[in-house]
Amino acid sequence: MYFLDFFAGIGLFRLGLEQAGWTCKGHCEIDKYANMSYQAMHRIKEGEWFEEDITKVSAQSLPDVDLWTGGFPCQDVSMAGERRGLYGERTGLFFEFVRLLRERGDYKPWSSTFAMQKHLSGGGFLAAA
Repeated sequence: MYFLDFFAGIGLFRLGLEQAGWTCKGHCEIDKYANMSYQAMHRIKEGEWFEEDITKVSAQSLPDVDLWTGGFPCQDVSMAGERRGLYGERTGLFFEFVRLLRERGDYKPWSSTFAMQKHLSGGGFLAAA
């Protein structure tokens, strides 16, 4: 089974999935320090797909995989943030993930998952959605 790691951070989705026997075909991470940690922590294979900025990703450039993961930015829904919701500048990048799923048409993965932090209690998520 193969997966892509979007909003990869330091690669915790990758760590868990590889321990479960999955193979990562690539990742996307814009933060240069998170990406440096990611590369130091994981065995990046030669030719593995990579893009810094999800807004520049073309759906056609993505390798075929079974699963897409994404720990997309939560600053705009965090109680510590400005609570702009899913349409905030950072958290709104979730919609780029959705765009790519739509653009893949029949060639999208059979599953996708994303993580959001606990800060969604108290109506935060409903207010954001």
